Amino acid sequence: MTNYREHPLKVLRYSAKNIWLLLFPLLRGIGAVWTDKNWFYNWLRGAWMDILVIGIIIVFGYIRWYCSYITVTDSYIRHNEGIFIKVSKQIPFSSISSVTVERAFYLMPFKAVRVRCDTSAGIFDSADMKMMISDQTCGEIIKRLPHVRSKTENSEVPKPTALSIILFSIFFSSGFSGTIYIAALFFQGGNIARDIISRSLTTITEETEKHTEKFIYKIPDAAVVIAVFFLSAWLLSFIINLLRYSRFELKSDDKYLYTSYGVFTKRAYTVFPSQINYIDIRQNLIMKIFGAVAVHISCSGYGAGKHSLPVLHPVQNQKKMSSIYGTIGIAEIAPNEYRPKWNGLWQHIWQPTLIGAGLIPMYYITMHFFPDFYGLTKFSVFMLEIPAVWFVIVKIAAFFTSGIAIYDDKILVRCCKWSKFHTLIVDRSKIIKVELEQTIFQKIGKRCSVSLWFEGEKHIKYKVKAFDEQKALDIAELLGYEVCKEQKLRYRRKSG
Repeated sequence: MTNYREHPLKVLRYSAKNIWLLLFPLLRGIGAVWTDKNWFYNWLRGAWMDILVIGIIIVFGYIRWYCSYITVTDSYIRHNEGIFIKVSKQIPFSSISSVTVERAFYLMPFKAVRVRCDTSAGIFDSADMKMMISDQTCGEIIKRLPHVRSKTENSEVPKPTALSIILFSIFFSSGFSGTIYIAALFFQGGNIARDIISRSLTTITEETEKHTEKFIYKIPDAAVVIAVFFLSAWLLSFIINLLRYSRFELKSDDKYLYTSYGVFTKRAYTVFPSQINYIDIRQNLIMKIFGAVAVHISCSGYGAGKHSLPVLHPVQNQKKMSSIYGTIGIAEIAPNEYRPKWNGLWQHIWQPTLIGAGLIPMYYITMHFFPDFYGLTKFSVFMLEIPAVWFVIVKIAAFFTSGIAIYDDKILVRCCKWSKFHTLIVDRSKIIKVELEQTIFQKIGKRCSVSLWFEGEKHIKYKVKAFDEQKALDIAELLGYEVCKEQKLRYRRKSG
């Protein structure tokens, strides 16, 4: 058993919790300003009180830091803190799902790192144990925590290349295709708007036109500025992702996985494969055509944060990923055993199809009432048809590739959410809910949708549409669920 202290910088963190005490010096200063002409002199005379309050805050933070210590044994890690109310958090190594070591660039001069240990317990992505310790202490603790051993390291795991990082940053940057589309809209739309307004002002006198001409010709410039803004927004997202996931490293042995990435802020994760909730192999349509995949995992603590993705391996050729699958307990990726019913195509494509088809009568109605806006209307309808047609193509691909396979103790789910294709592989024991949904129209065609929820801090719904009703019932029965008569055709796990 060995005890360690947190980094002295944690004194400031503990002191910040009592920052409310500064309210008293603030009130004294405000009172001096309003009641005395010589307020500065009087305030300065009583400044010792303010200094005393600040000193109390820092001393209290120091005492909290002094009473806080970390204990590491061969079987658990424990964090003790508190002055009057003692709080002790203890996590057995067998319960840890992931260990995160974060080296932020602004902490490097102080040789401080942040360490968090997560388990499958808890909600809202909150860490079960967070510590700020020195780099030296971190090295000593990590040696005692479970980690990938170099002697038993798996050398067959494909290493992420610079190209895979760039492609990953392109495909998974926020609003990639949407930003380019909006940019094109404004680049072209500005000129069209200018021409329409110019024609509308032909009846105005020459003197008035001289004053309005400057405004008219500013429209394309404004459109270009907005377009540049959206392109810059995507470029910024791309650069941030590139910096965040550069220097990506992946290691594994027969027990653990290790990943690290980042340029300015280096994050290193040790993942326990037995604690992985499910594997999520993601693609978009372009990646699917070229056989490229990005492997994500759902594991408490891994890739936690608003802007982080739980990526285990960036974009890579699907055929080269077999060694990765083996390290996370997947012997094979089975083909679909249950597929959507042949007459279920409409259930996949009806939304984008109706939107795309509805734009045509909308165009003629607009032209009837506003003929002067011919150019803008035509351009707007054309630009709106592009995403509608694209989503129809995506949903057609989803119809032919979606499905479910149940084999050994696992279930494989292929589905599409928005424009992203997911291949989910999960142990049957980690399914927390199965729901069979059937509308009136689906009942006529004897079809229904199968929705599943898996274990994890976030419960996300994955739906596969247009199954044959009897096959959907078979799937539920194979997963150990029995019928629960409610408004929807819904299943719950059998008791016992």
